[in-house]
Amino acid sequence: MRRAVVIGGGLSGMLAATALVPFADEVTVVERDVLPRGPQPRKGLPQAKHAHVLWSGGAKAIERLVPGVTERWIDAGAQKIPLMSGMVAHTPQGWYRRWKRPTPHYLIAASRDLLDWHIRDLVLQDSRIRLLDGAEVTALVGDAQKVTGVNVLANGAAERELEADLVIDASGRGSRALHWLSSLGILGIRERTVDSGLAYASRIYQATTRLDNFPVVNVQAEPRGSHPGQAAALIPIEHGRWLVSLSGTRGGEPTAQDEDFVPFALQLKHPLVGMLLAQATPLTDVAMSRSTGNGRRYFEQAPAWPEGLVVLGDAVATYNPVYGQGMSVAALGARLLGSELKQGGLREPGLAQRVQHAIARPTQEAWAGATALDVFYPGAPDQQPTVTDRLIHRVGSRLAKTATGSAHVATALTQVTTMEASATRLLWPDVLLAAACGPLKPPLQSPPLTPHEQALLNPAPAH
Repeated sequence: MRRAVVIGGGLSGMLAATALVPFADEVTVVERDVLPRGPQPRKGLPQAKHAHVLWSGGAKAIERLVPGVTERWIDAGAQKIPLMSGMVAHTPQGWYRRWKRPTPHYLIAASRDLLDWHIRDLVLQDSRIRLLDGAEVTALVGDAQKVTGVNVLANGAAERELEADLVIDASGRGSRALHWLSSLGILGIRERTVDSGLAYASRIYQATTRLDNFPVVNVQAEPRGSHPGQAAALIPIEHGRWLVSLSGTRGGEPTAQDEDFVPFALQLKHPLVGMLLAQATPLTDVAMSRSTGNGRRYFEQAPAWPEGLVVLGDAVATYNPVYGQGMSVAALGARLLGSELKQGGLREPGLAQRVQHAIARPTQEAWAGATALDVFYPGAPDQQPTVTDRLIHRVGSRLAKTATGSAHVATALTQVTTMEASATRLLWPDVLLAAACGPLKPPLQSPPLTPHEQALLNPAPAH
């Protein structure tokens, strides 16, 4: 029997399980929560109350792993929003235009509970995948050369061992991988934290309109300004609702008070989100989160790595949720896991270390993009911004400014943002030449709203 164990039954864990199943006779997913049998909240995912976007690079990776899931999401009310025409965005460089030229880039907008449920439901239809929920992994079994399984506590029973040719730790930001590796004698894994001090406040509203294709609306923060970075994002989700997340760094955080929510949005650099909310109906109280720091564990740099263990998703790195990268990085990591397994299967010598190196590529892309901005907020880094950080920020700012008036540069930025292209795309000669020339159109003086969208800001008086 070829066996695999996945620690964690969230999005990362389910994608890992379906990547493993062509190469295993049995895949056991061990999850601490008792998972809901529908798109409902679960205890171990408090961040589900806040805005989530799934970029098209991640969505396409998930679709390859779980065929048919995109159609399921759309049928359940998720929005497939084209970029750039489906976003109204105010950046530190000005308003982005809603270019009409078609692109293959998009985002999936929905509640996190809906996204996770449809993945989980499809993955668990495979009889080779067994869910052991309400259970906890207490230790890795093996030594510094090879992991051979895990010890599990489940349903109040005595601790037992699950044997495995490959163990995947997809247990999220609370992963105990460093502790478990230490117990095997593997020490010195490098870590880095960049915490912008961001606080998140989110609330669900009943939309003021049932307009088809309502855009994502966001007002972005300025990381290099003299004031705290404050932002807002309005995401249209299932059932005609808006999921709205407000954020602020040290000294400019939103509060948990319902009455402060709209005033905070109105006092941002542009009040557009607050103006839309002033006409909408709140459906929930405000939910707060401060678990927003960027954290990176450099497992791929370990001088020695045991056979039979791979760490995936948020257990490797977490990102400021403002950038919406976590789900896409996890999906790309699961795809790479499947690709590496095709070369030799679960028991191939060197597989685990090779997968860990492969996962590091999309992880580092996302990490560099997030921290290159967050590192400039006061009190954020564990060290001063590096020369590389400053160069990335300078080039990024120039490109963002050009993108306000250049469809070509805006498309290149979108390719990278949606994780459909590497950041090296922004260093191609065509993009650098366009950036040197600057914007081809003058800056917009007001948000690029359609007449129907504009009407929401000035509703007709009741008779």
